[in-house]
Amino acid sequence: MKGKKILLAAVAAGALMLSACSGTSGDTGSGEGEGGGGIIGVAMPTKSSERWIADGDAVKAALEAEGYTVDLQYAEDDIPTQVSQIENMITKGAEALIIASIDGTTLSEVLQTAADADIPVIAYDRLIRDTENVDYYATFDNFLVGQQQAWTVLNGLGLTDLEGAPLADAPEGPFNIELFAGSLDDNNAFFFFDGAMDVMEPLIEDGTLEIQSGQTTIEQAATLRWDGETAQSRMEDLLTANYSDGTQVDAVLSPYDGISRGIISALEGAGYSPGDEWPIISGQDAEIDSVKAILAGEQFATIFKDTRELAKVAAAMAVAALNGDEVEVNDEETYDNGVKIVPSYLLGPVPVVADNVESALVDTGYWTAEDLGL
Repeated sequence: MKGKKILLAAVAAGALMLSACSGTSGDTGSGEGEGGGGIIGVAMPTKSSERWIADGDAVKAALEAEGYTVDLQYAEDDIPTQVSQIENMITKGAEALIIASIDGTTLSEVLQTAADADIPVIAYDRLIRDTENVDYYATFDNFLVGQQQAWTVLNGLGLTDLEGAPLADAPEGPFNIELFAGSLDDNNAFFFFDGAMDVMEPLIEDGTLEIQSGQTTIEQAATLRWDGETAQSRMEDLLTANYSDGTQVDAVLSPYDGISRGIISALEGAGYSPGDEWPIISGQDAEIDSVKAILAGEQFATIFKDTRELAKVAAAMAVAALNGDEVEVNDEETYDNGVKIVPSYLLGPVPVVADNVESALVDTGYWTAEDLGL
């Protein structure tokens, strides 16, 4: 990793005061910190995904542990609402902003207002684009996430291990696969798709993987707002157009658990049932319903991104920036937002399949055995 800087021990220690948070709490109100610090605004995209509720709660707890008051808002995937919420945070005197954007290209004007008021801005998991007024970016290694999604698909087909190494006596195929991508207004969707295609393109070219629909570009595979119902409708159309003659789909590359659940519903509606001919389906975010689906044999894998750790990083960035301290980053090359390279801190994702659900998710305290019905 490049560009490593030193974060003062006081800031790091404060961030580590965050206790492990379960992904289940839904409290979205503002909270008073004990240390009498100023206001920090936290803008999250939606409460329709349990993942974003967990993120919001974890960031709020980390900042409150540092003595700040937190103005935490959810915009329910409505761009004007998020812009208005950020404007209100600035008006109310927010000293820093942590923003998980709905559309990373739509915040230039409001972030200019923040810059004029000397308010540092941390992009949270989704890169804010087309503005110089974003100071830092806290996220995961998103290209690696895409690679891991592809490797889980190949592992489910018996072709590789979970790190992409070819398996002995692997079947020759061909295997029929369909591709899904995230929302085109989310910069991460491109990293996930590019990472997955980096792994899959050689196998598509040599005929091991076949895409019966011919839909191979991110524009064709995209799912607006990462919506599960939109994904279900597209999967239904793919099955009708390309598999109604009895051809079987063997795998579906899915970039997110909510999309995966929509795909599962479409497959069930088309007469597929879990078993030997059930397709291999990837995912992301370790949402509880999808982890249960993995244990039930409906979804093969998800990618676990420990949002508790991401929250610590984002909170520490904000606190360090406000204190005038150096902000810890480990990547100053990758994330070009169209105007500048945004200094970033990248965390590592973890592939989860049925065999390591307990070690990856229960033993780490992210979910309990009771949560998962174990």
